[in-house]
Amino acid sequence: MKTIKLLIFWFLIFFFISSCTTSNSNKPVFTLISEEREVELGKLYIPSYIDKFEGLYPEKEVQKYVNYLGLKIAKITERKVPYKFYVVNSGIVNAFALPGGPVVITRGLFLQLDNESQLAGVLAHELGHINARHHVKFLEKQLALSILLQIGSLLVPQDLTGEILLQLGQISASLLTLKFSRDQEREADRYGFLYAFKAGYSPQGMIEVFEKFKKMEKKRPPEWLSTHPLPESRIKETKRYIATFKPTGILIKDTQKFHTVKNLILKTEESYNYVEKGKKAYKERNLNEAKNYFKKALKLYPQNTIALIYLAEIEMKENNLTTAKNYINSAIKYDPDFFTANILAGIINFKLKNFGTSLKFFEKAKSLIPFNGISYYYTGRIYEEKRSLNLAFKNYEKALELGPKNETWYKDCYYRYNKLKI
Repeated sequence: MKTIKLLIFWFLIFFFISSCTTSNSNKPVFTLISEEREVELGKLYIPSYIDKFEGLYPEKEVQKYVNYLGLKIAKITERKVPYKFYVVNSGIVNAFALPGGPVVITRGLFLQLDNESQLAGVLAHELGHINARHHVKFLEKQLALSILLQIGSLLVPQDLTGEILLQLGQISASLLTLKFSRDQEREADRYGFLYAFKAGYSPQGMIEVFEKFKKMEKKRPPEWLSTHPLPESRIKETKRYIATFKPTGILIKDTQKFHTVKNLILKTEESYNYVEKGKKAYKERNLNEAKNYFKKALKLYPQNTIALIYLAEIEMKENNLTTAKNYINSAIKYDPDFFTANILAGIINFKLKNFGTSLKFFEKAKSLIPFNGISYYYTGRIYEEKRSLNLAFKNYEKALELGPKNETWYKDCYYRYNKLKI
């Protein structure tokens, strides 16, 4: 017994030592989550966050530009993790980062910006949070040691237990609403301004963004402020910090490329406005009205994946399965890694009894977001149809572990699980 305890003790010591990493100061920092595990967490969560913000904006030129600009700034940062930058469809004014490299900006926030230095400031600020490891500090307070020890297995999340996946899902929800402390925001500001400045951009760009948000706060506060509090003192501190800079040479204020890309997004704005009207009508169960709005959105911009998904769902509800399939196939063509689109494609093909195709979509959905039970529920349904009852039972079991319990499929899953259990 003593030998076992000693082995466990030395294993934990080894784990903690191996988890030491390097911070911005280039000094060793004791941390429970190593950089490698942090990067895997970012990879695990990014599909979920893209899904919550309505998928990727489908213009490749927009994605390429923002990723190029972000990587240009990221070269200046101390941490060399696999950074990647995304523009999502949501009209909400927001930007956020995830552990280990992903940075997301919404279509809504991009349209609020006036020049490239402002965009550089937003991206640099989010890079500041990653380089200060603010997400990791939060996670270390939230995660139990048993989960930390299994984070190294995230490359194969399908092998994790339902309990671990459930807790990872709960952490994902926590990260979405994570509010950094004032000290952490100040730290991200300092890093962000320094990164933008060293990358050749006017640090005044982020000040302009802050002032823009403060004006918006009086009318319709942007979502960014709910997770990035912006007291007046923070703006003053930032101005004082910028005053200590002694820039030499010409700093970039704006570029033509920024306006070319912004104009691309502006051209699709009317289409997305129709989507918002359609979503409102859909919520009020005025399906015909909603359908008309979504069709108008598509006429203006055929690549509008949100309109395609809603139209697919409405047609499926009206049992027009072939039409629904055509809409959802178009959505997946424009955004193959959109979780919601893959789930809907799986359900439509299941209803059409295309079980092989349906299973492929649900397996893809599992690989994107392994901690949502709906993929496992429908996989169970497929195996039950094929009379592979043991596989059906296992998938129902995991679906029940993961939930969410308030989803419409959950009660049926519980019934089918108990029926097979008997």
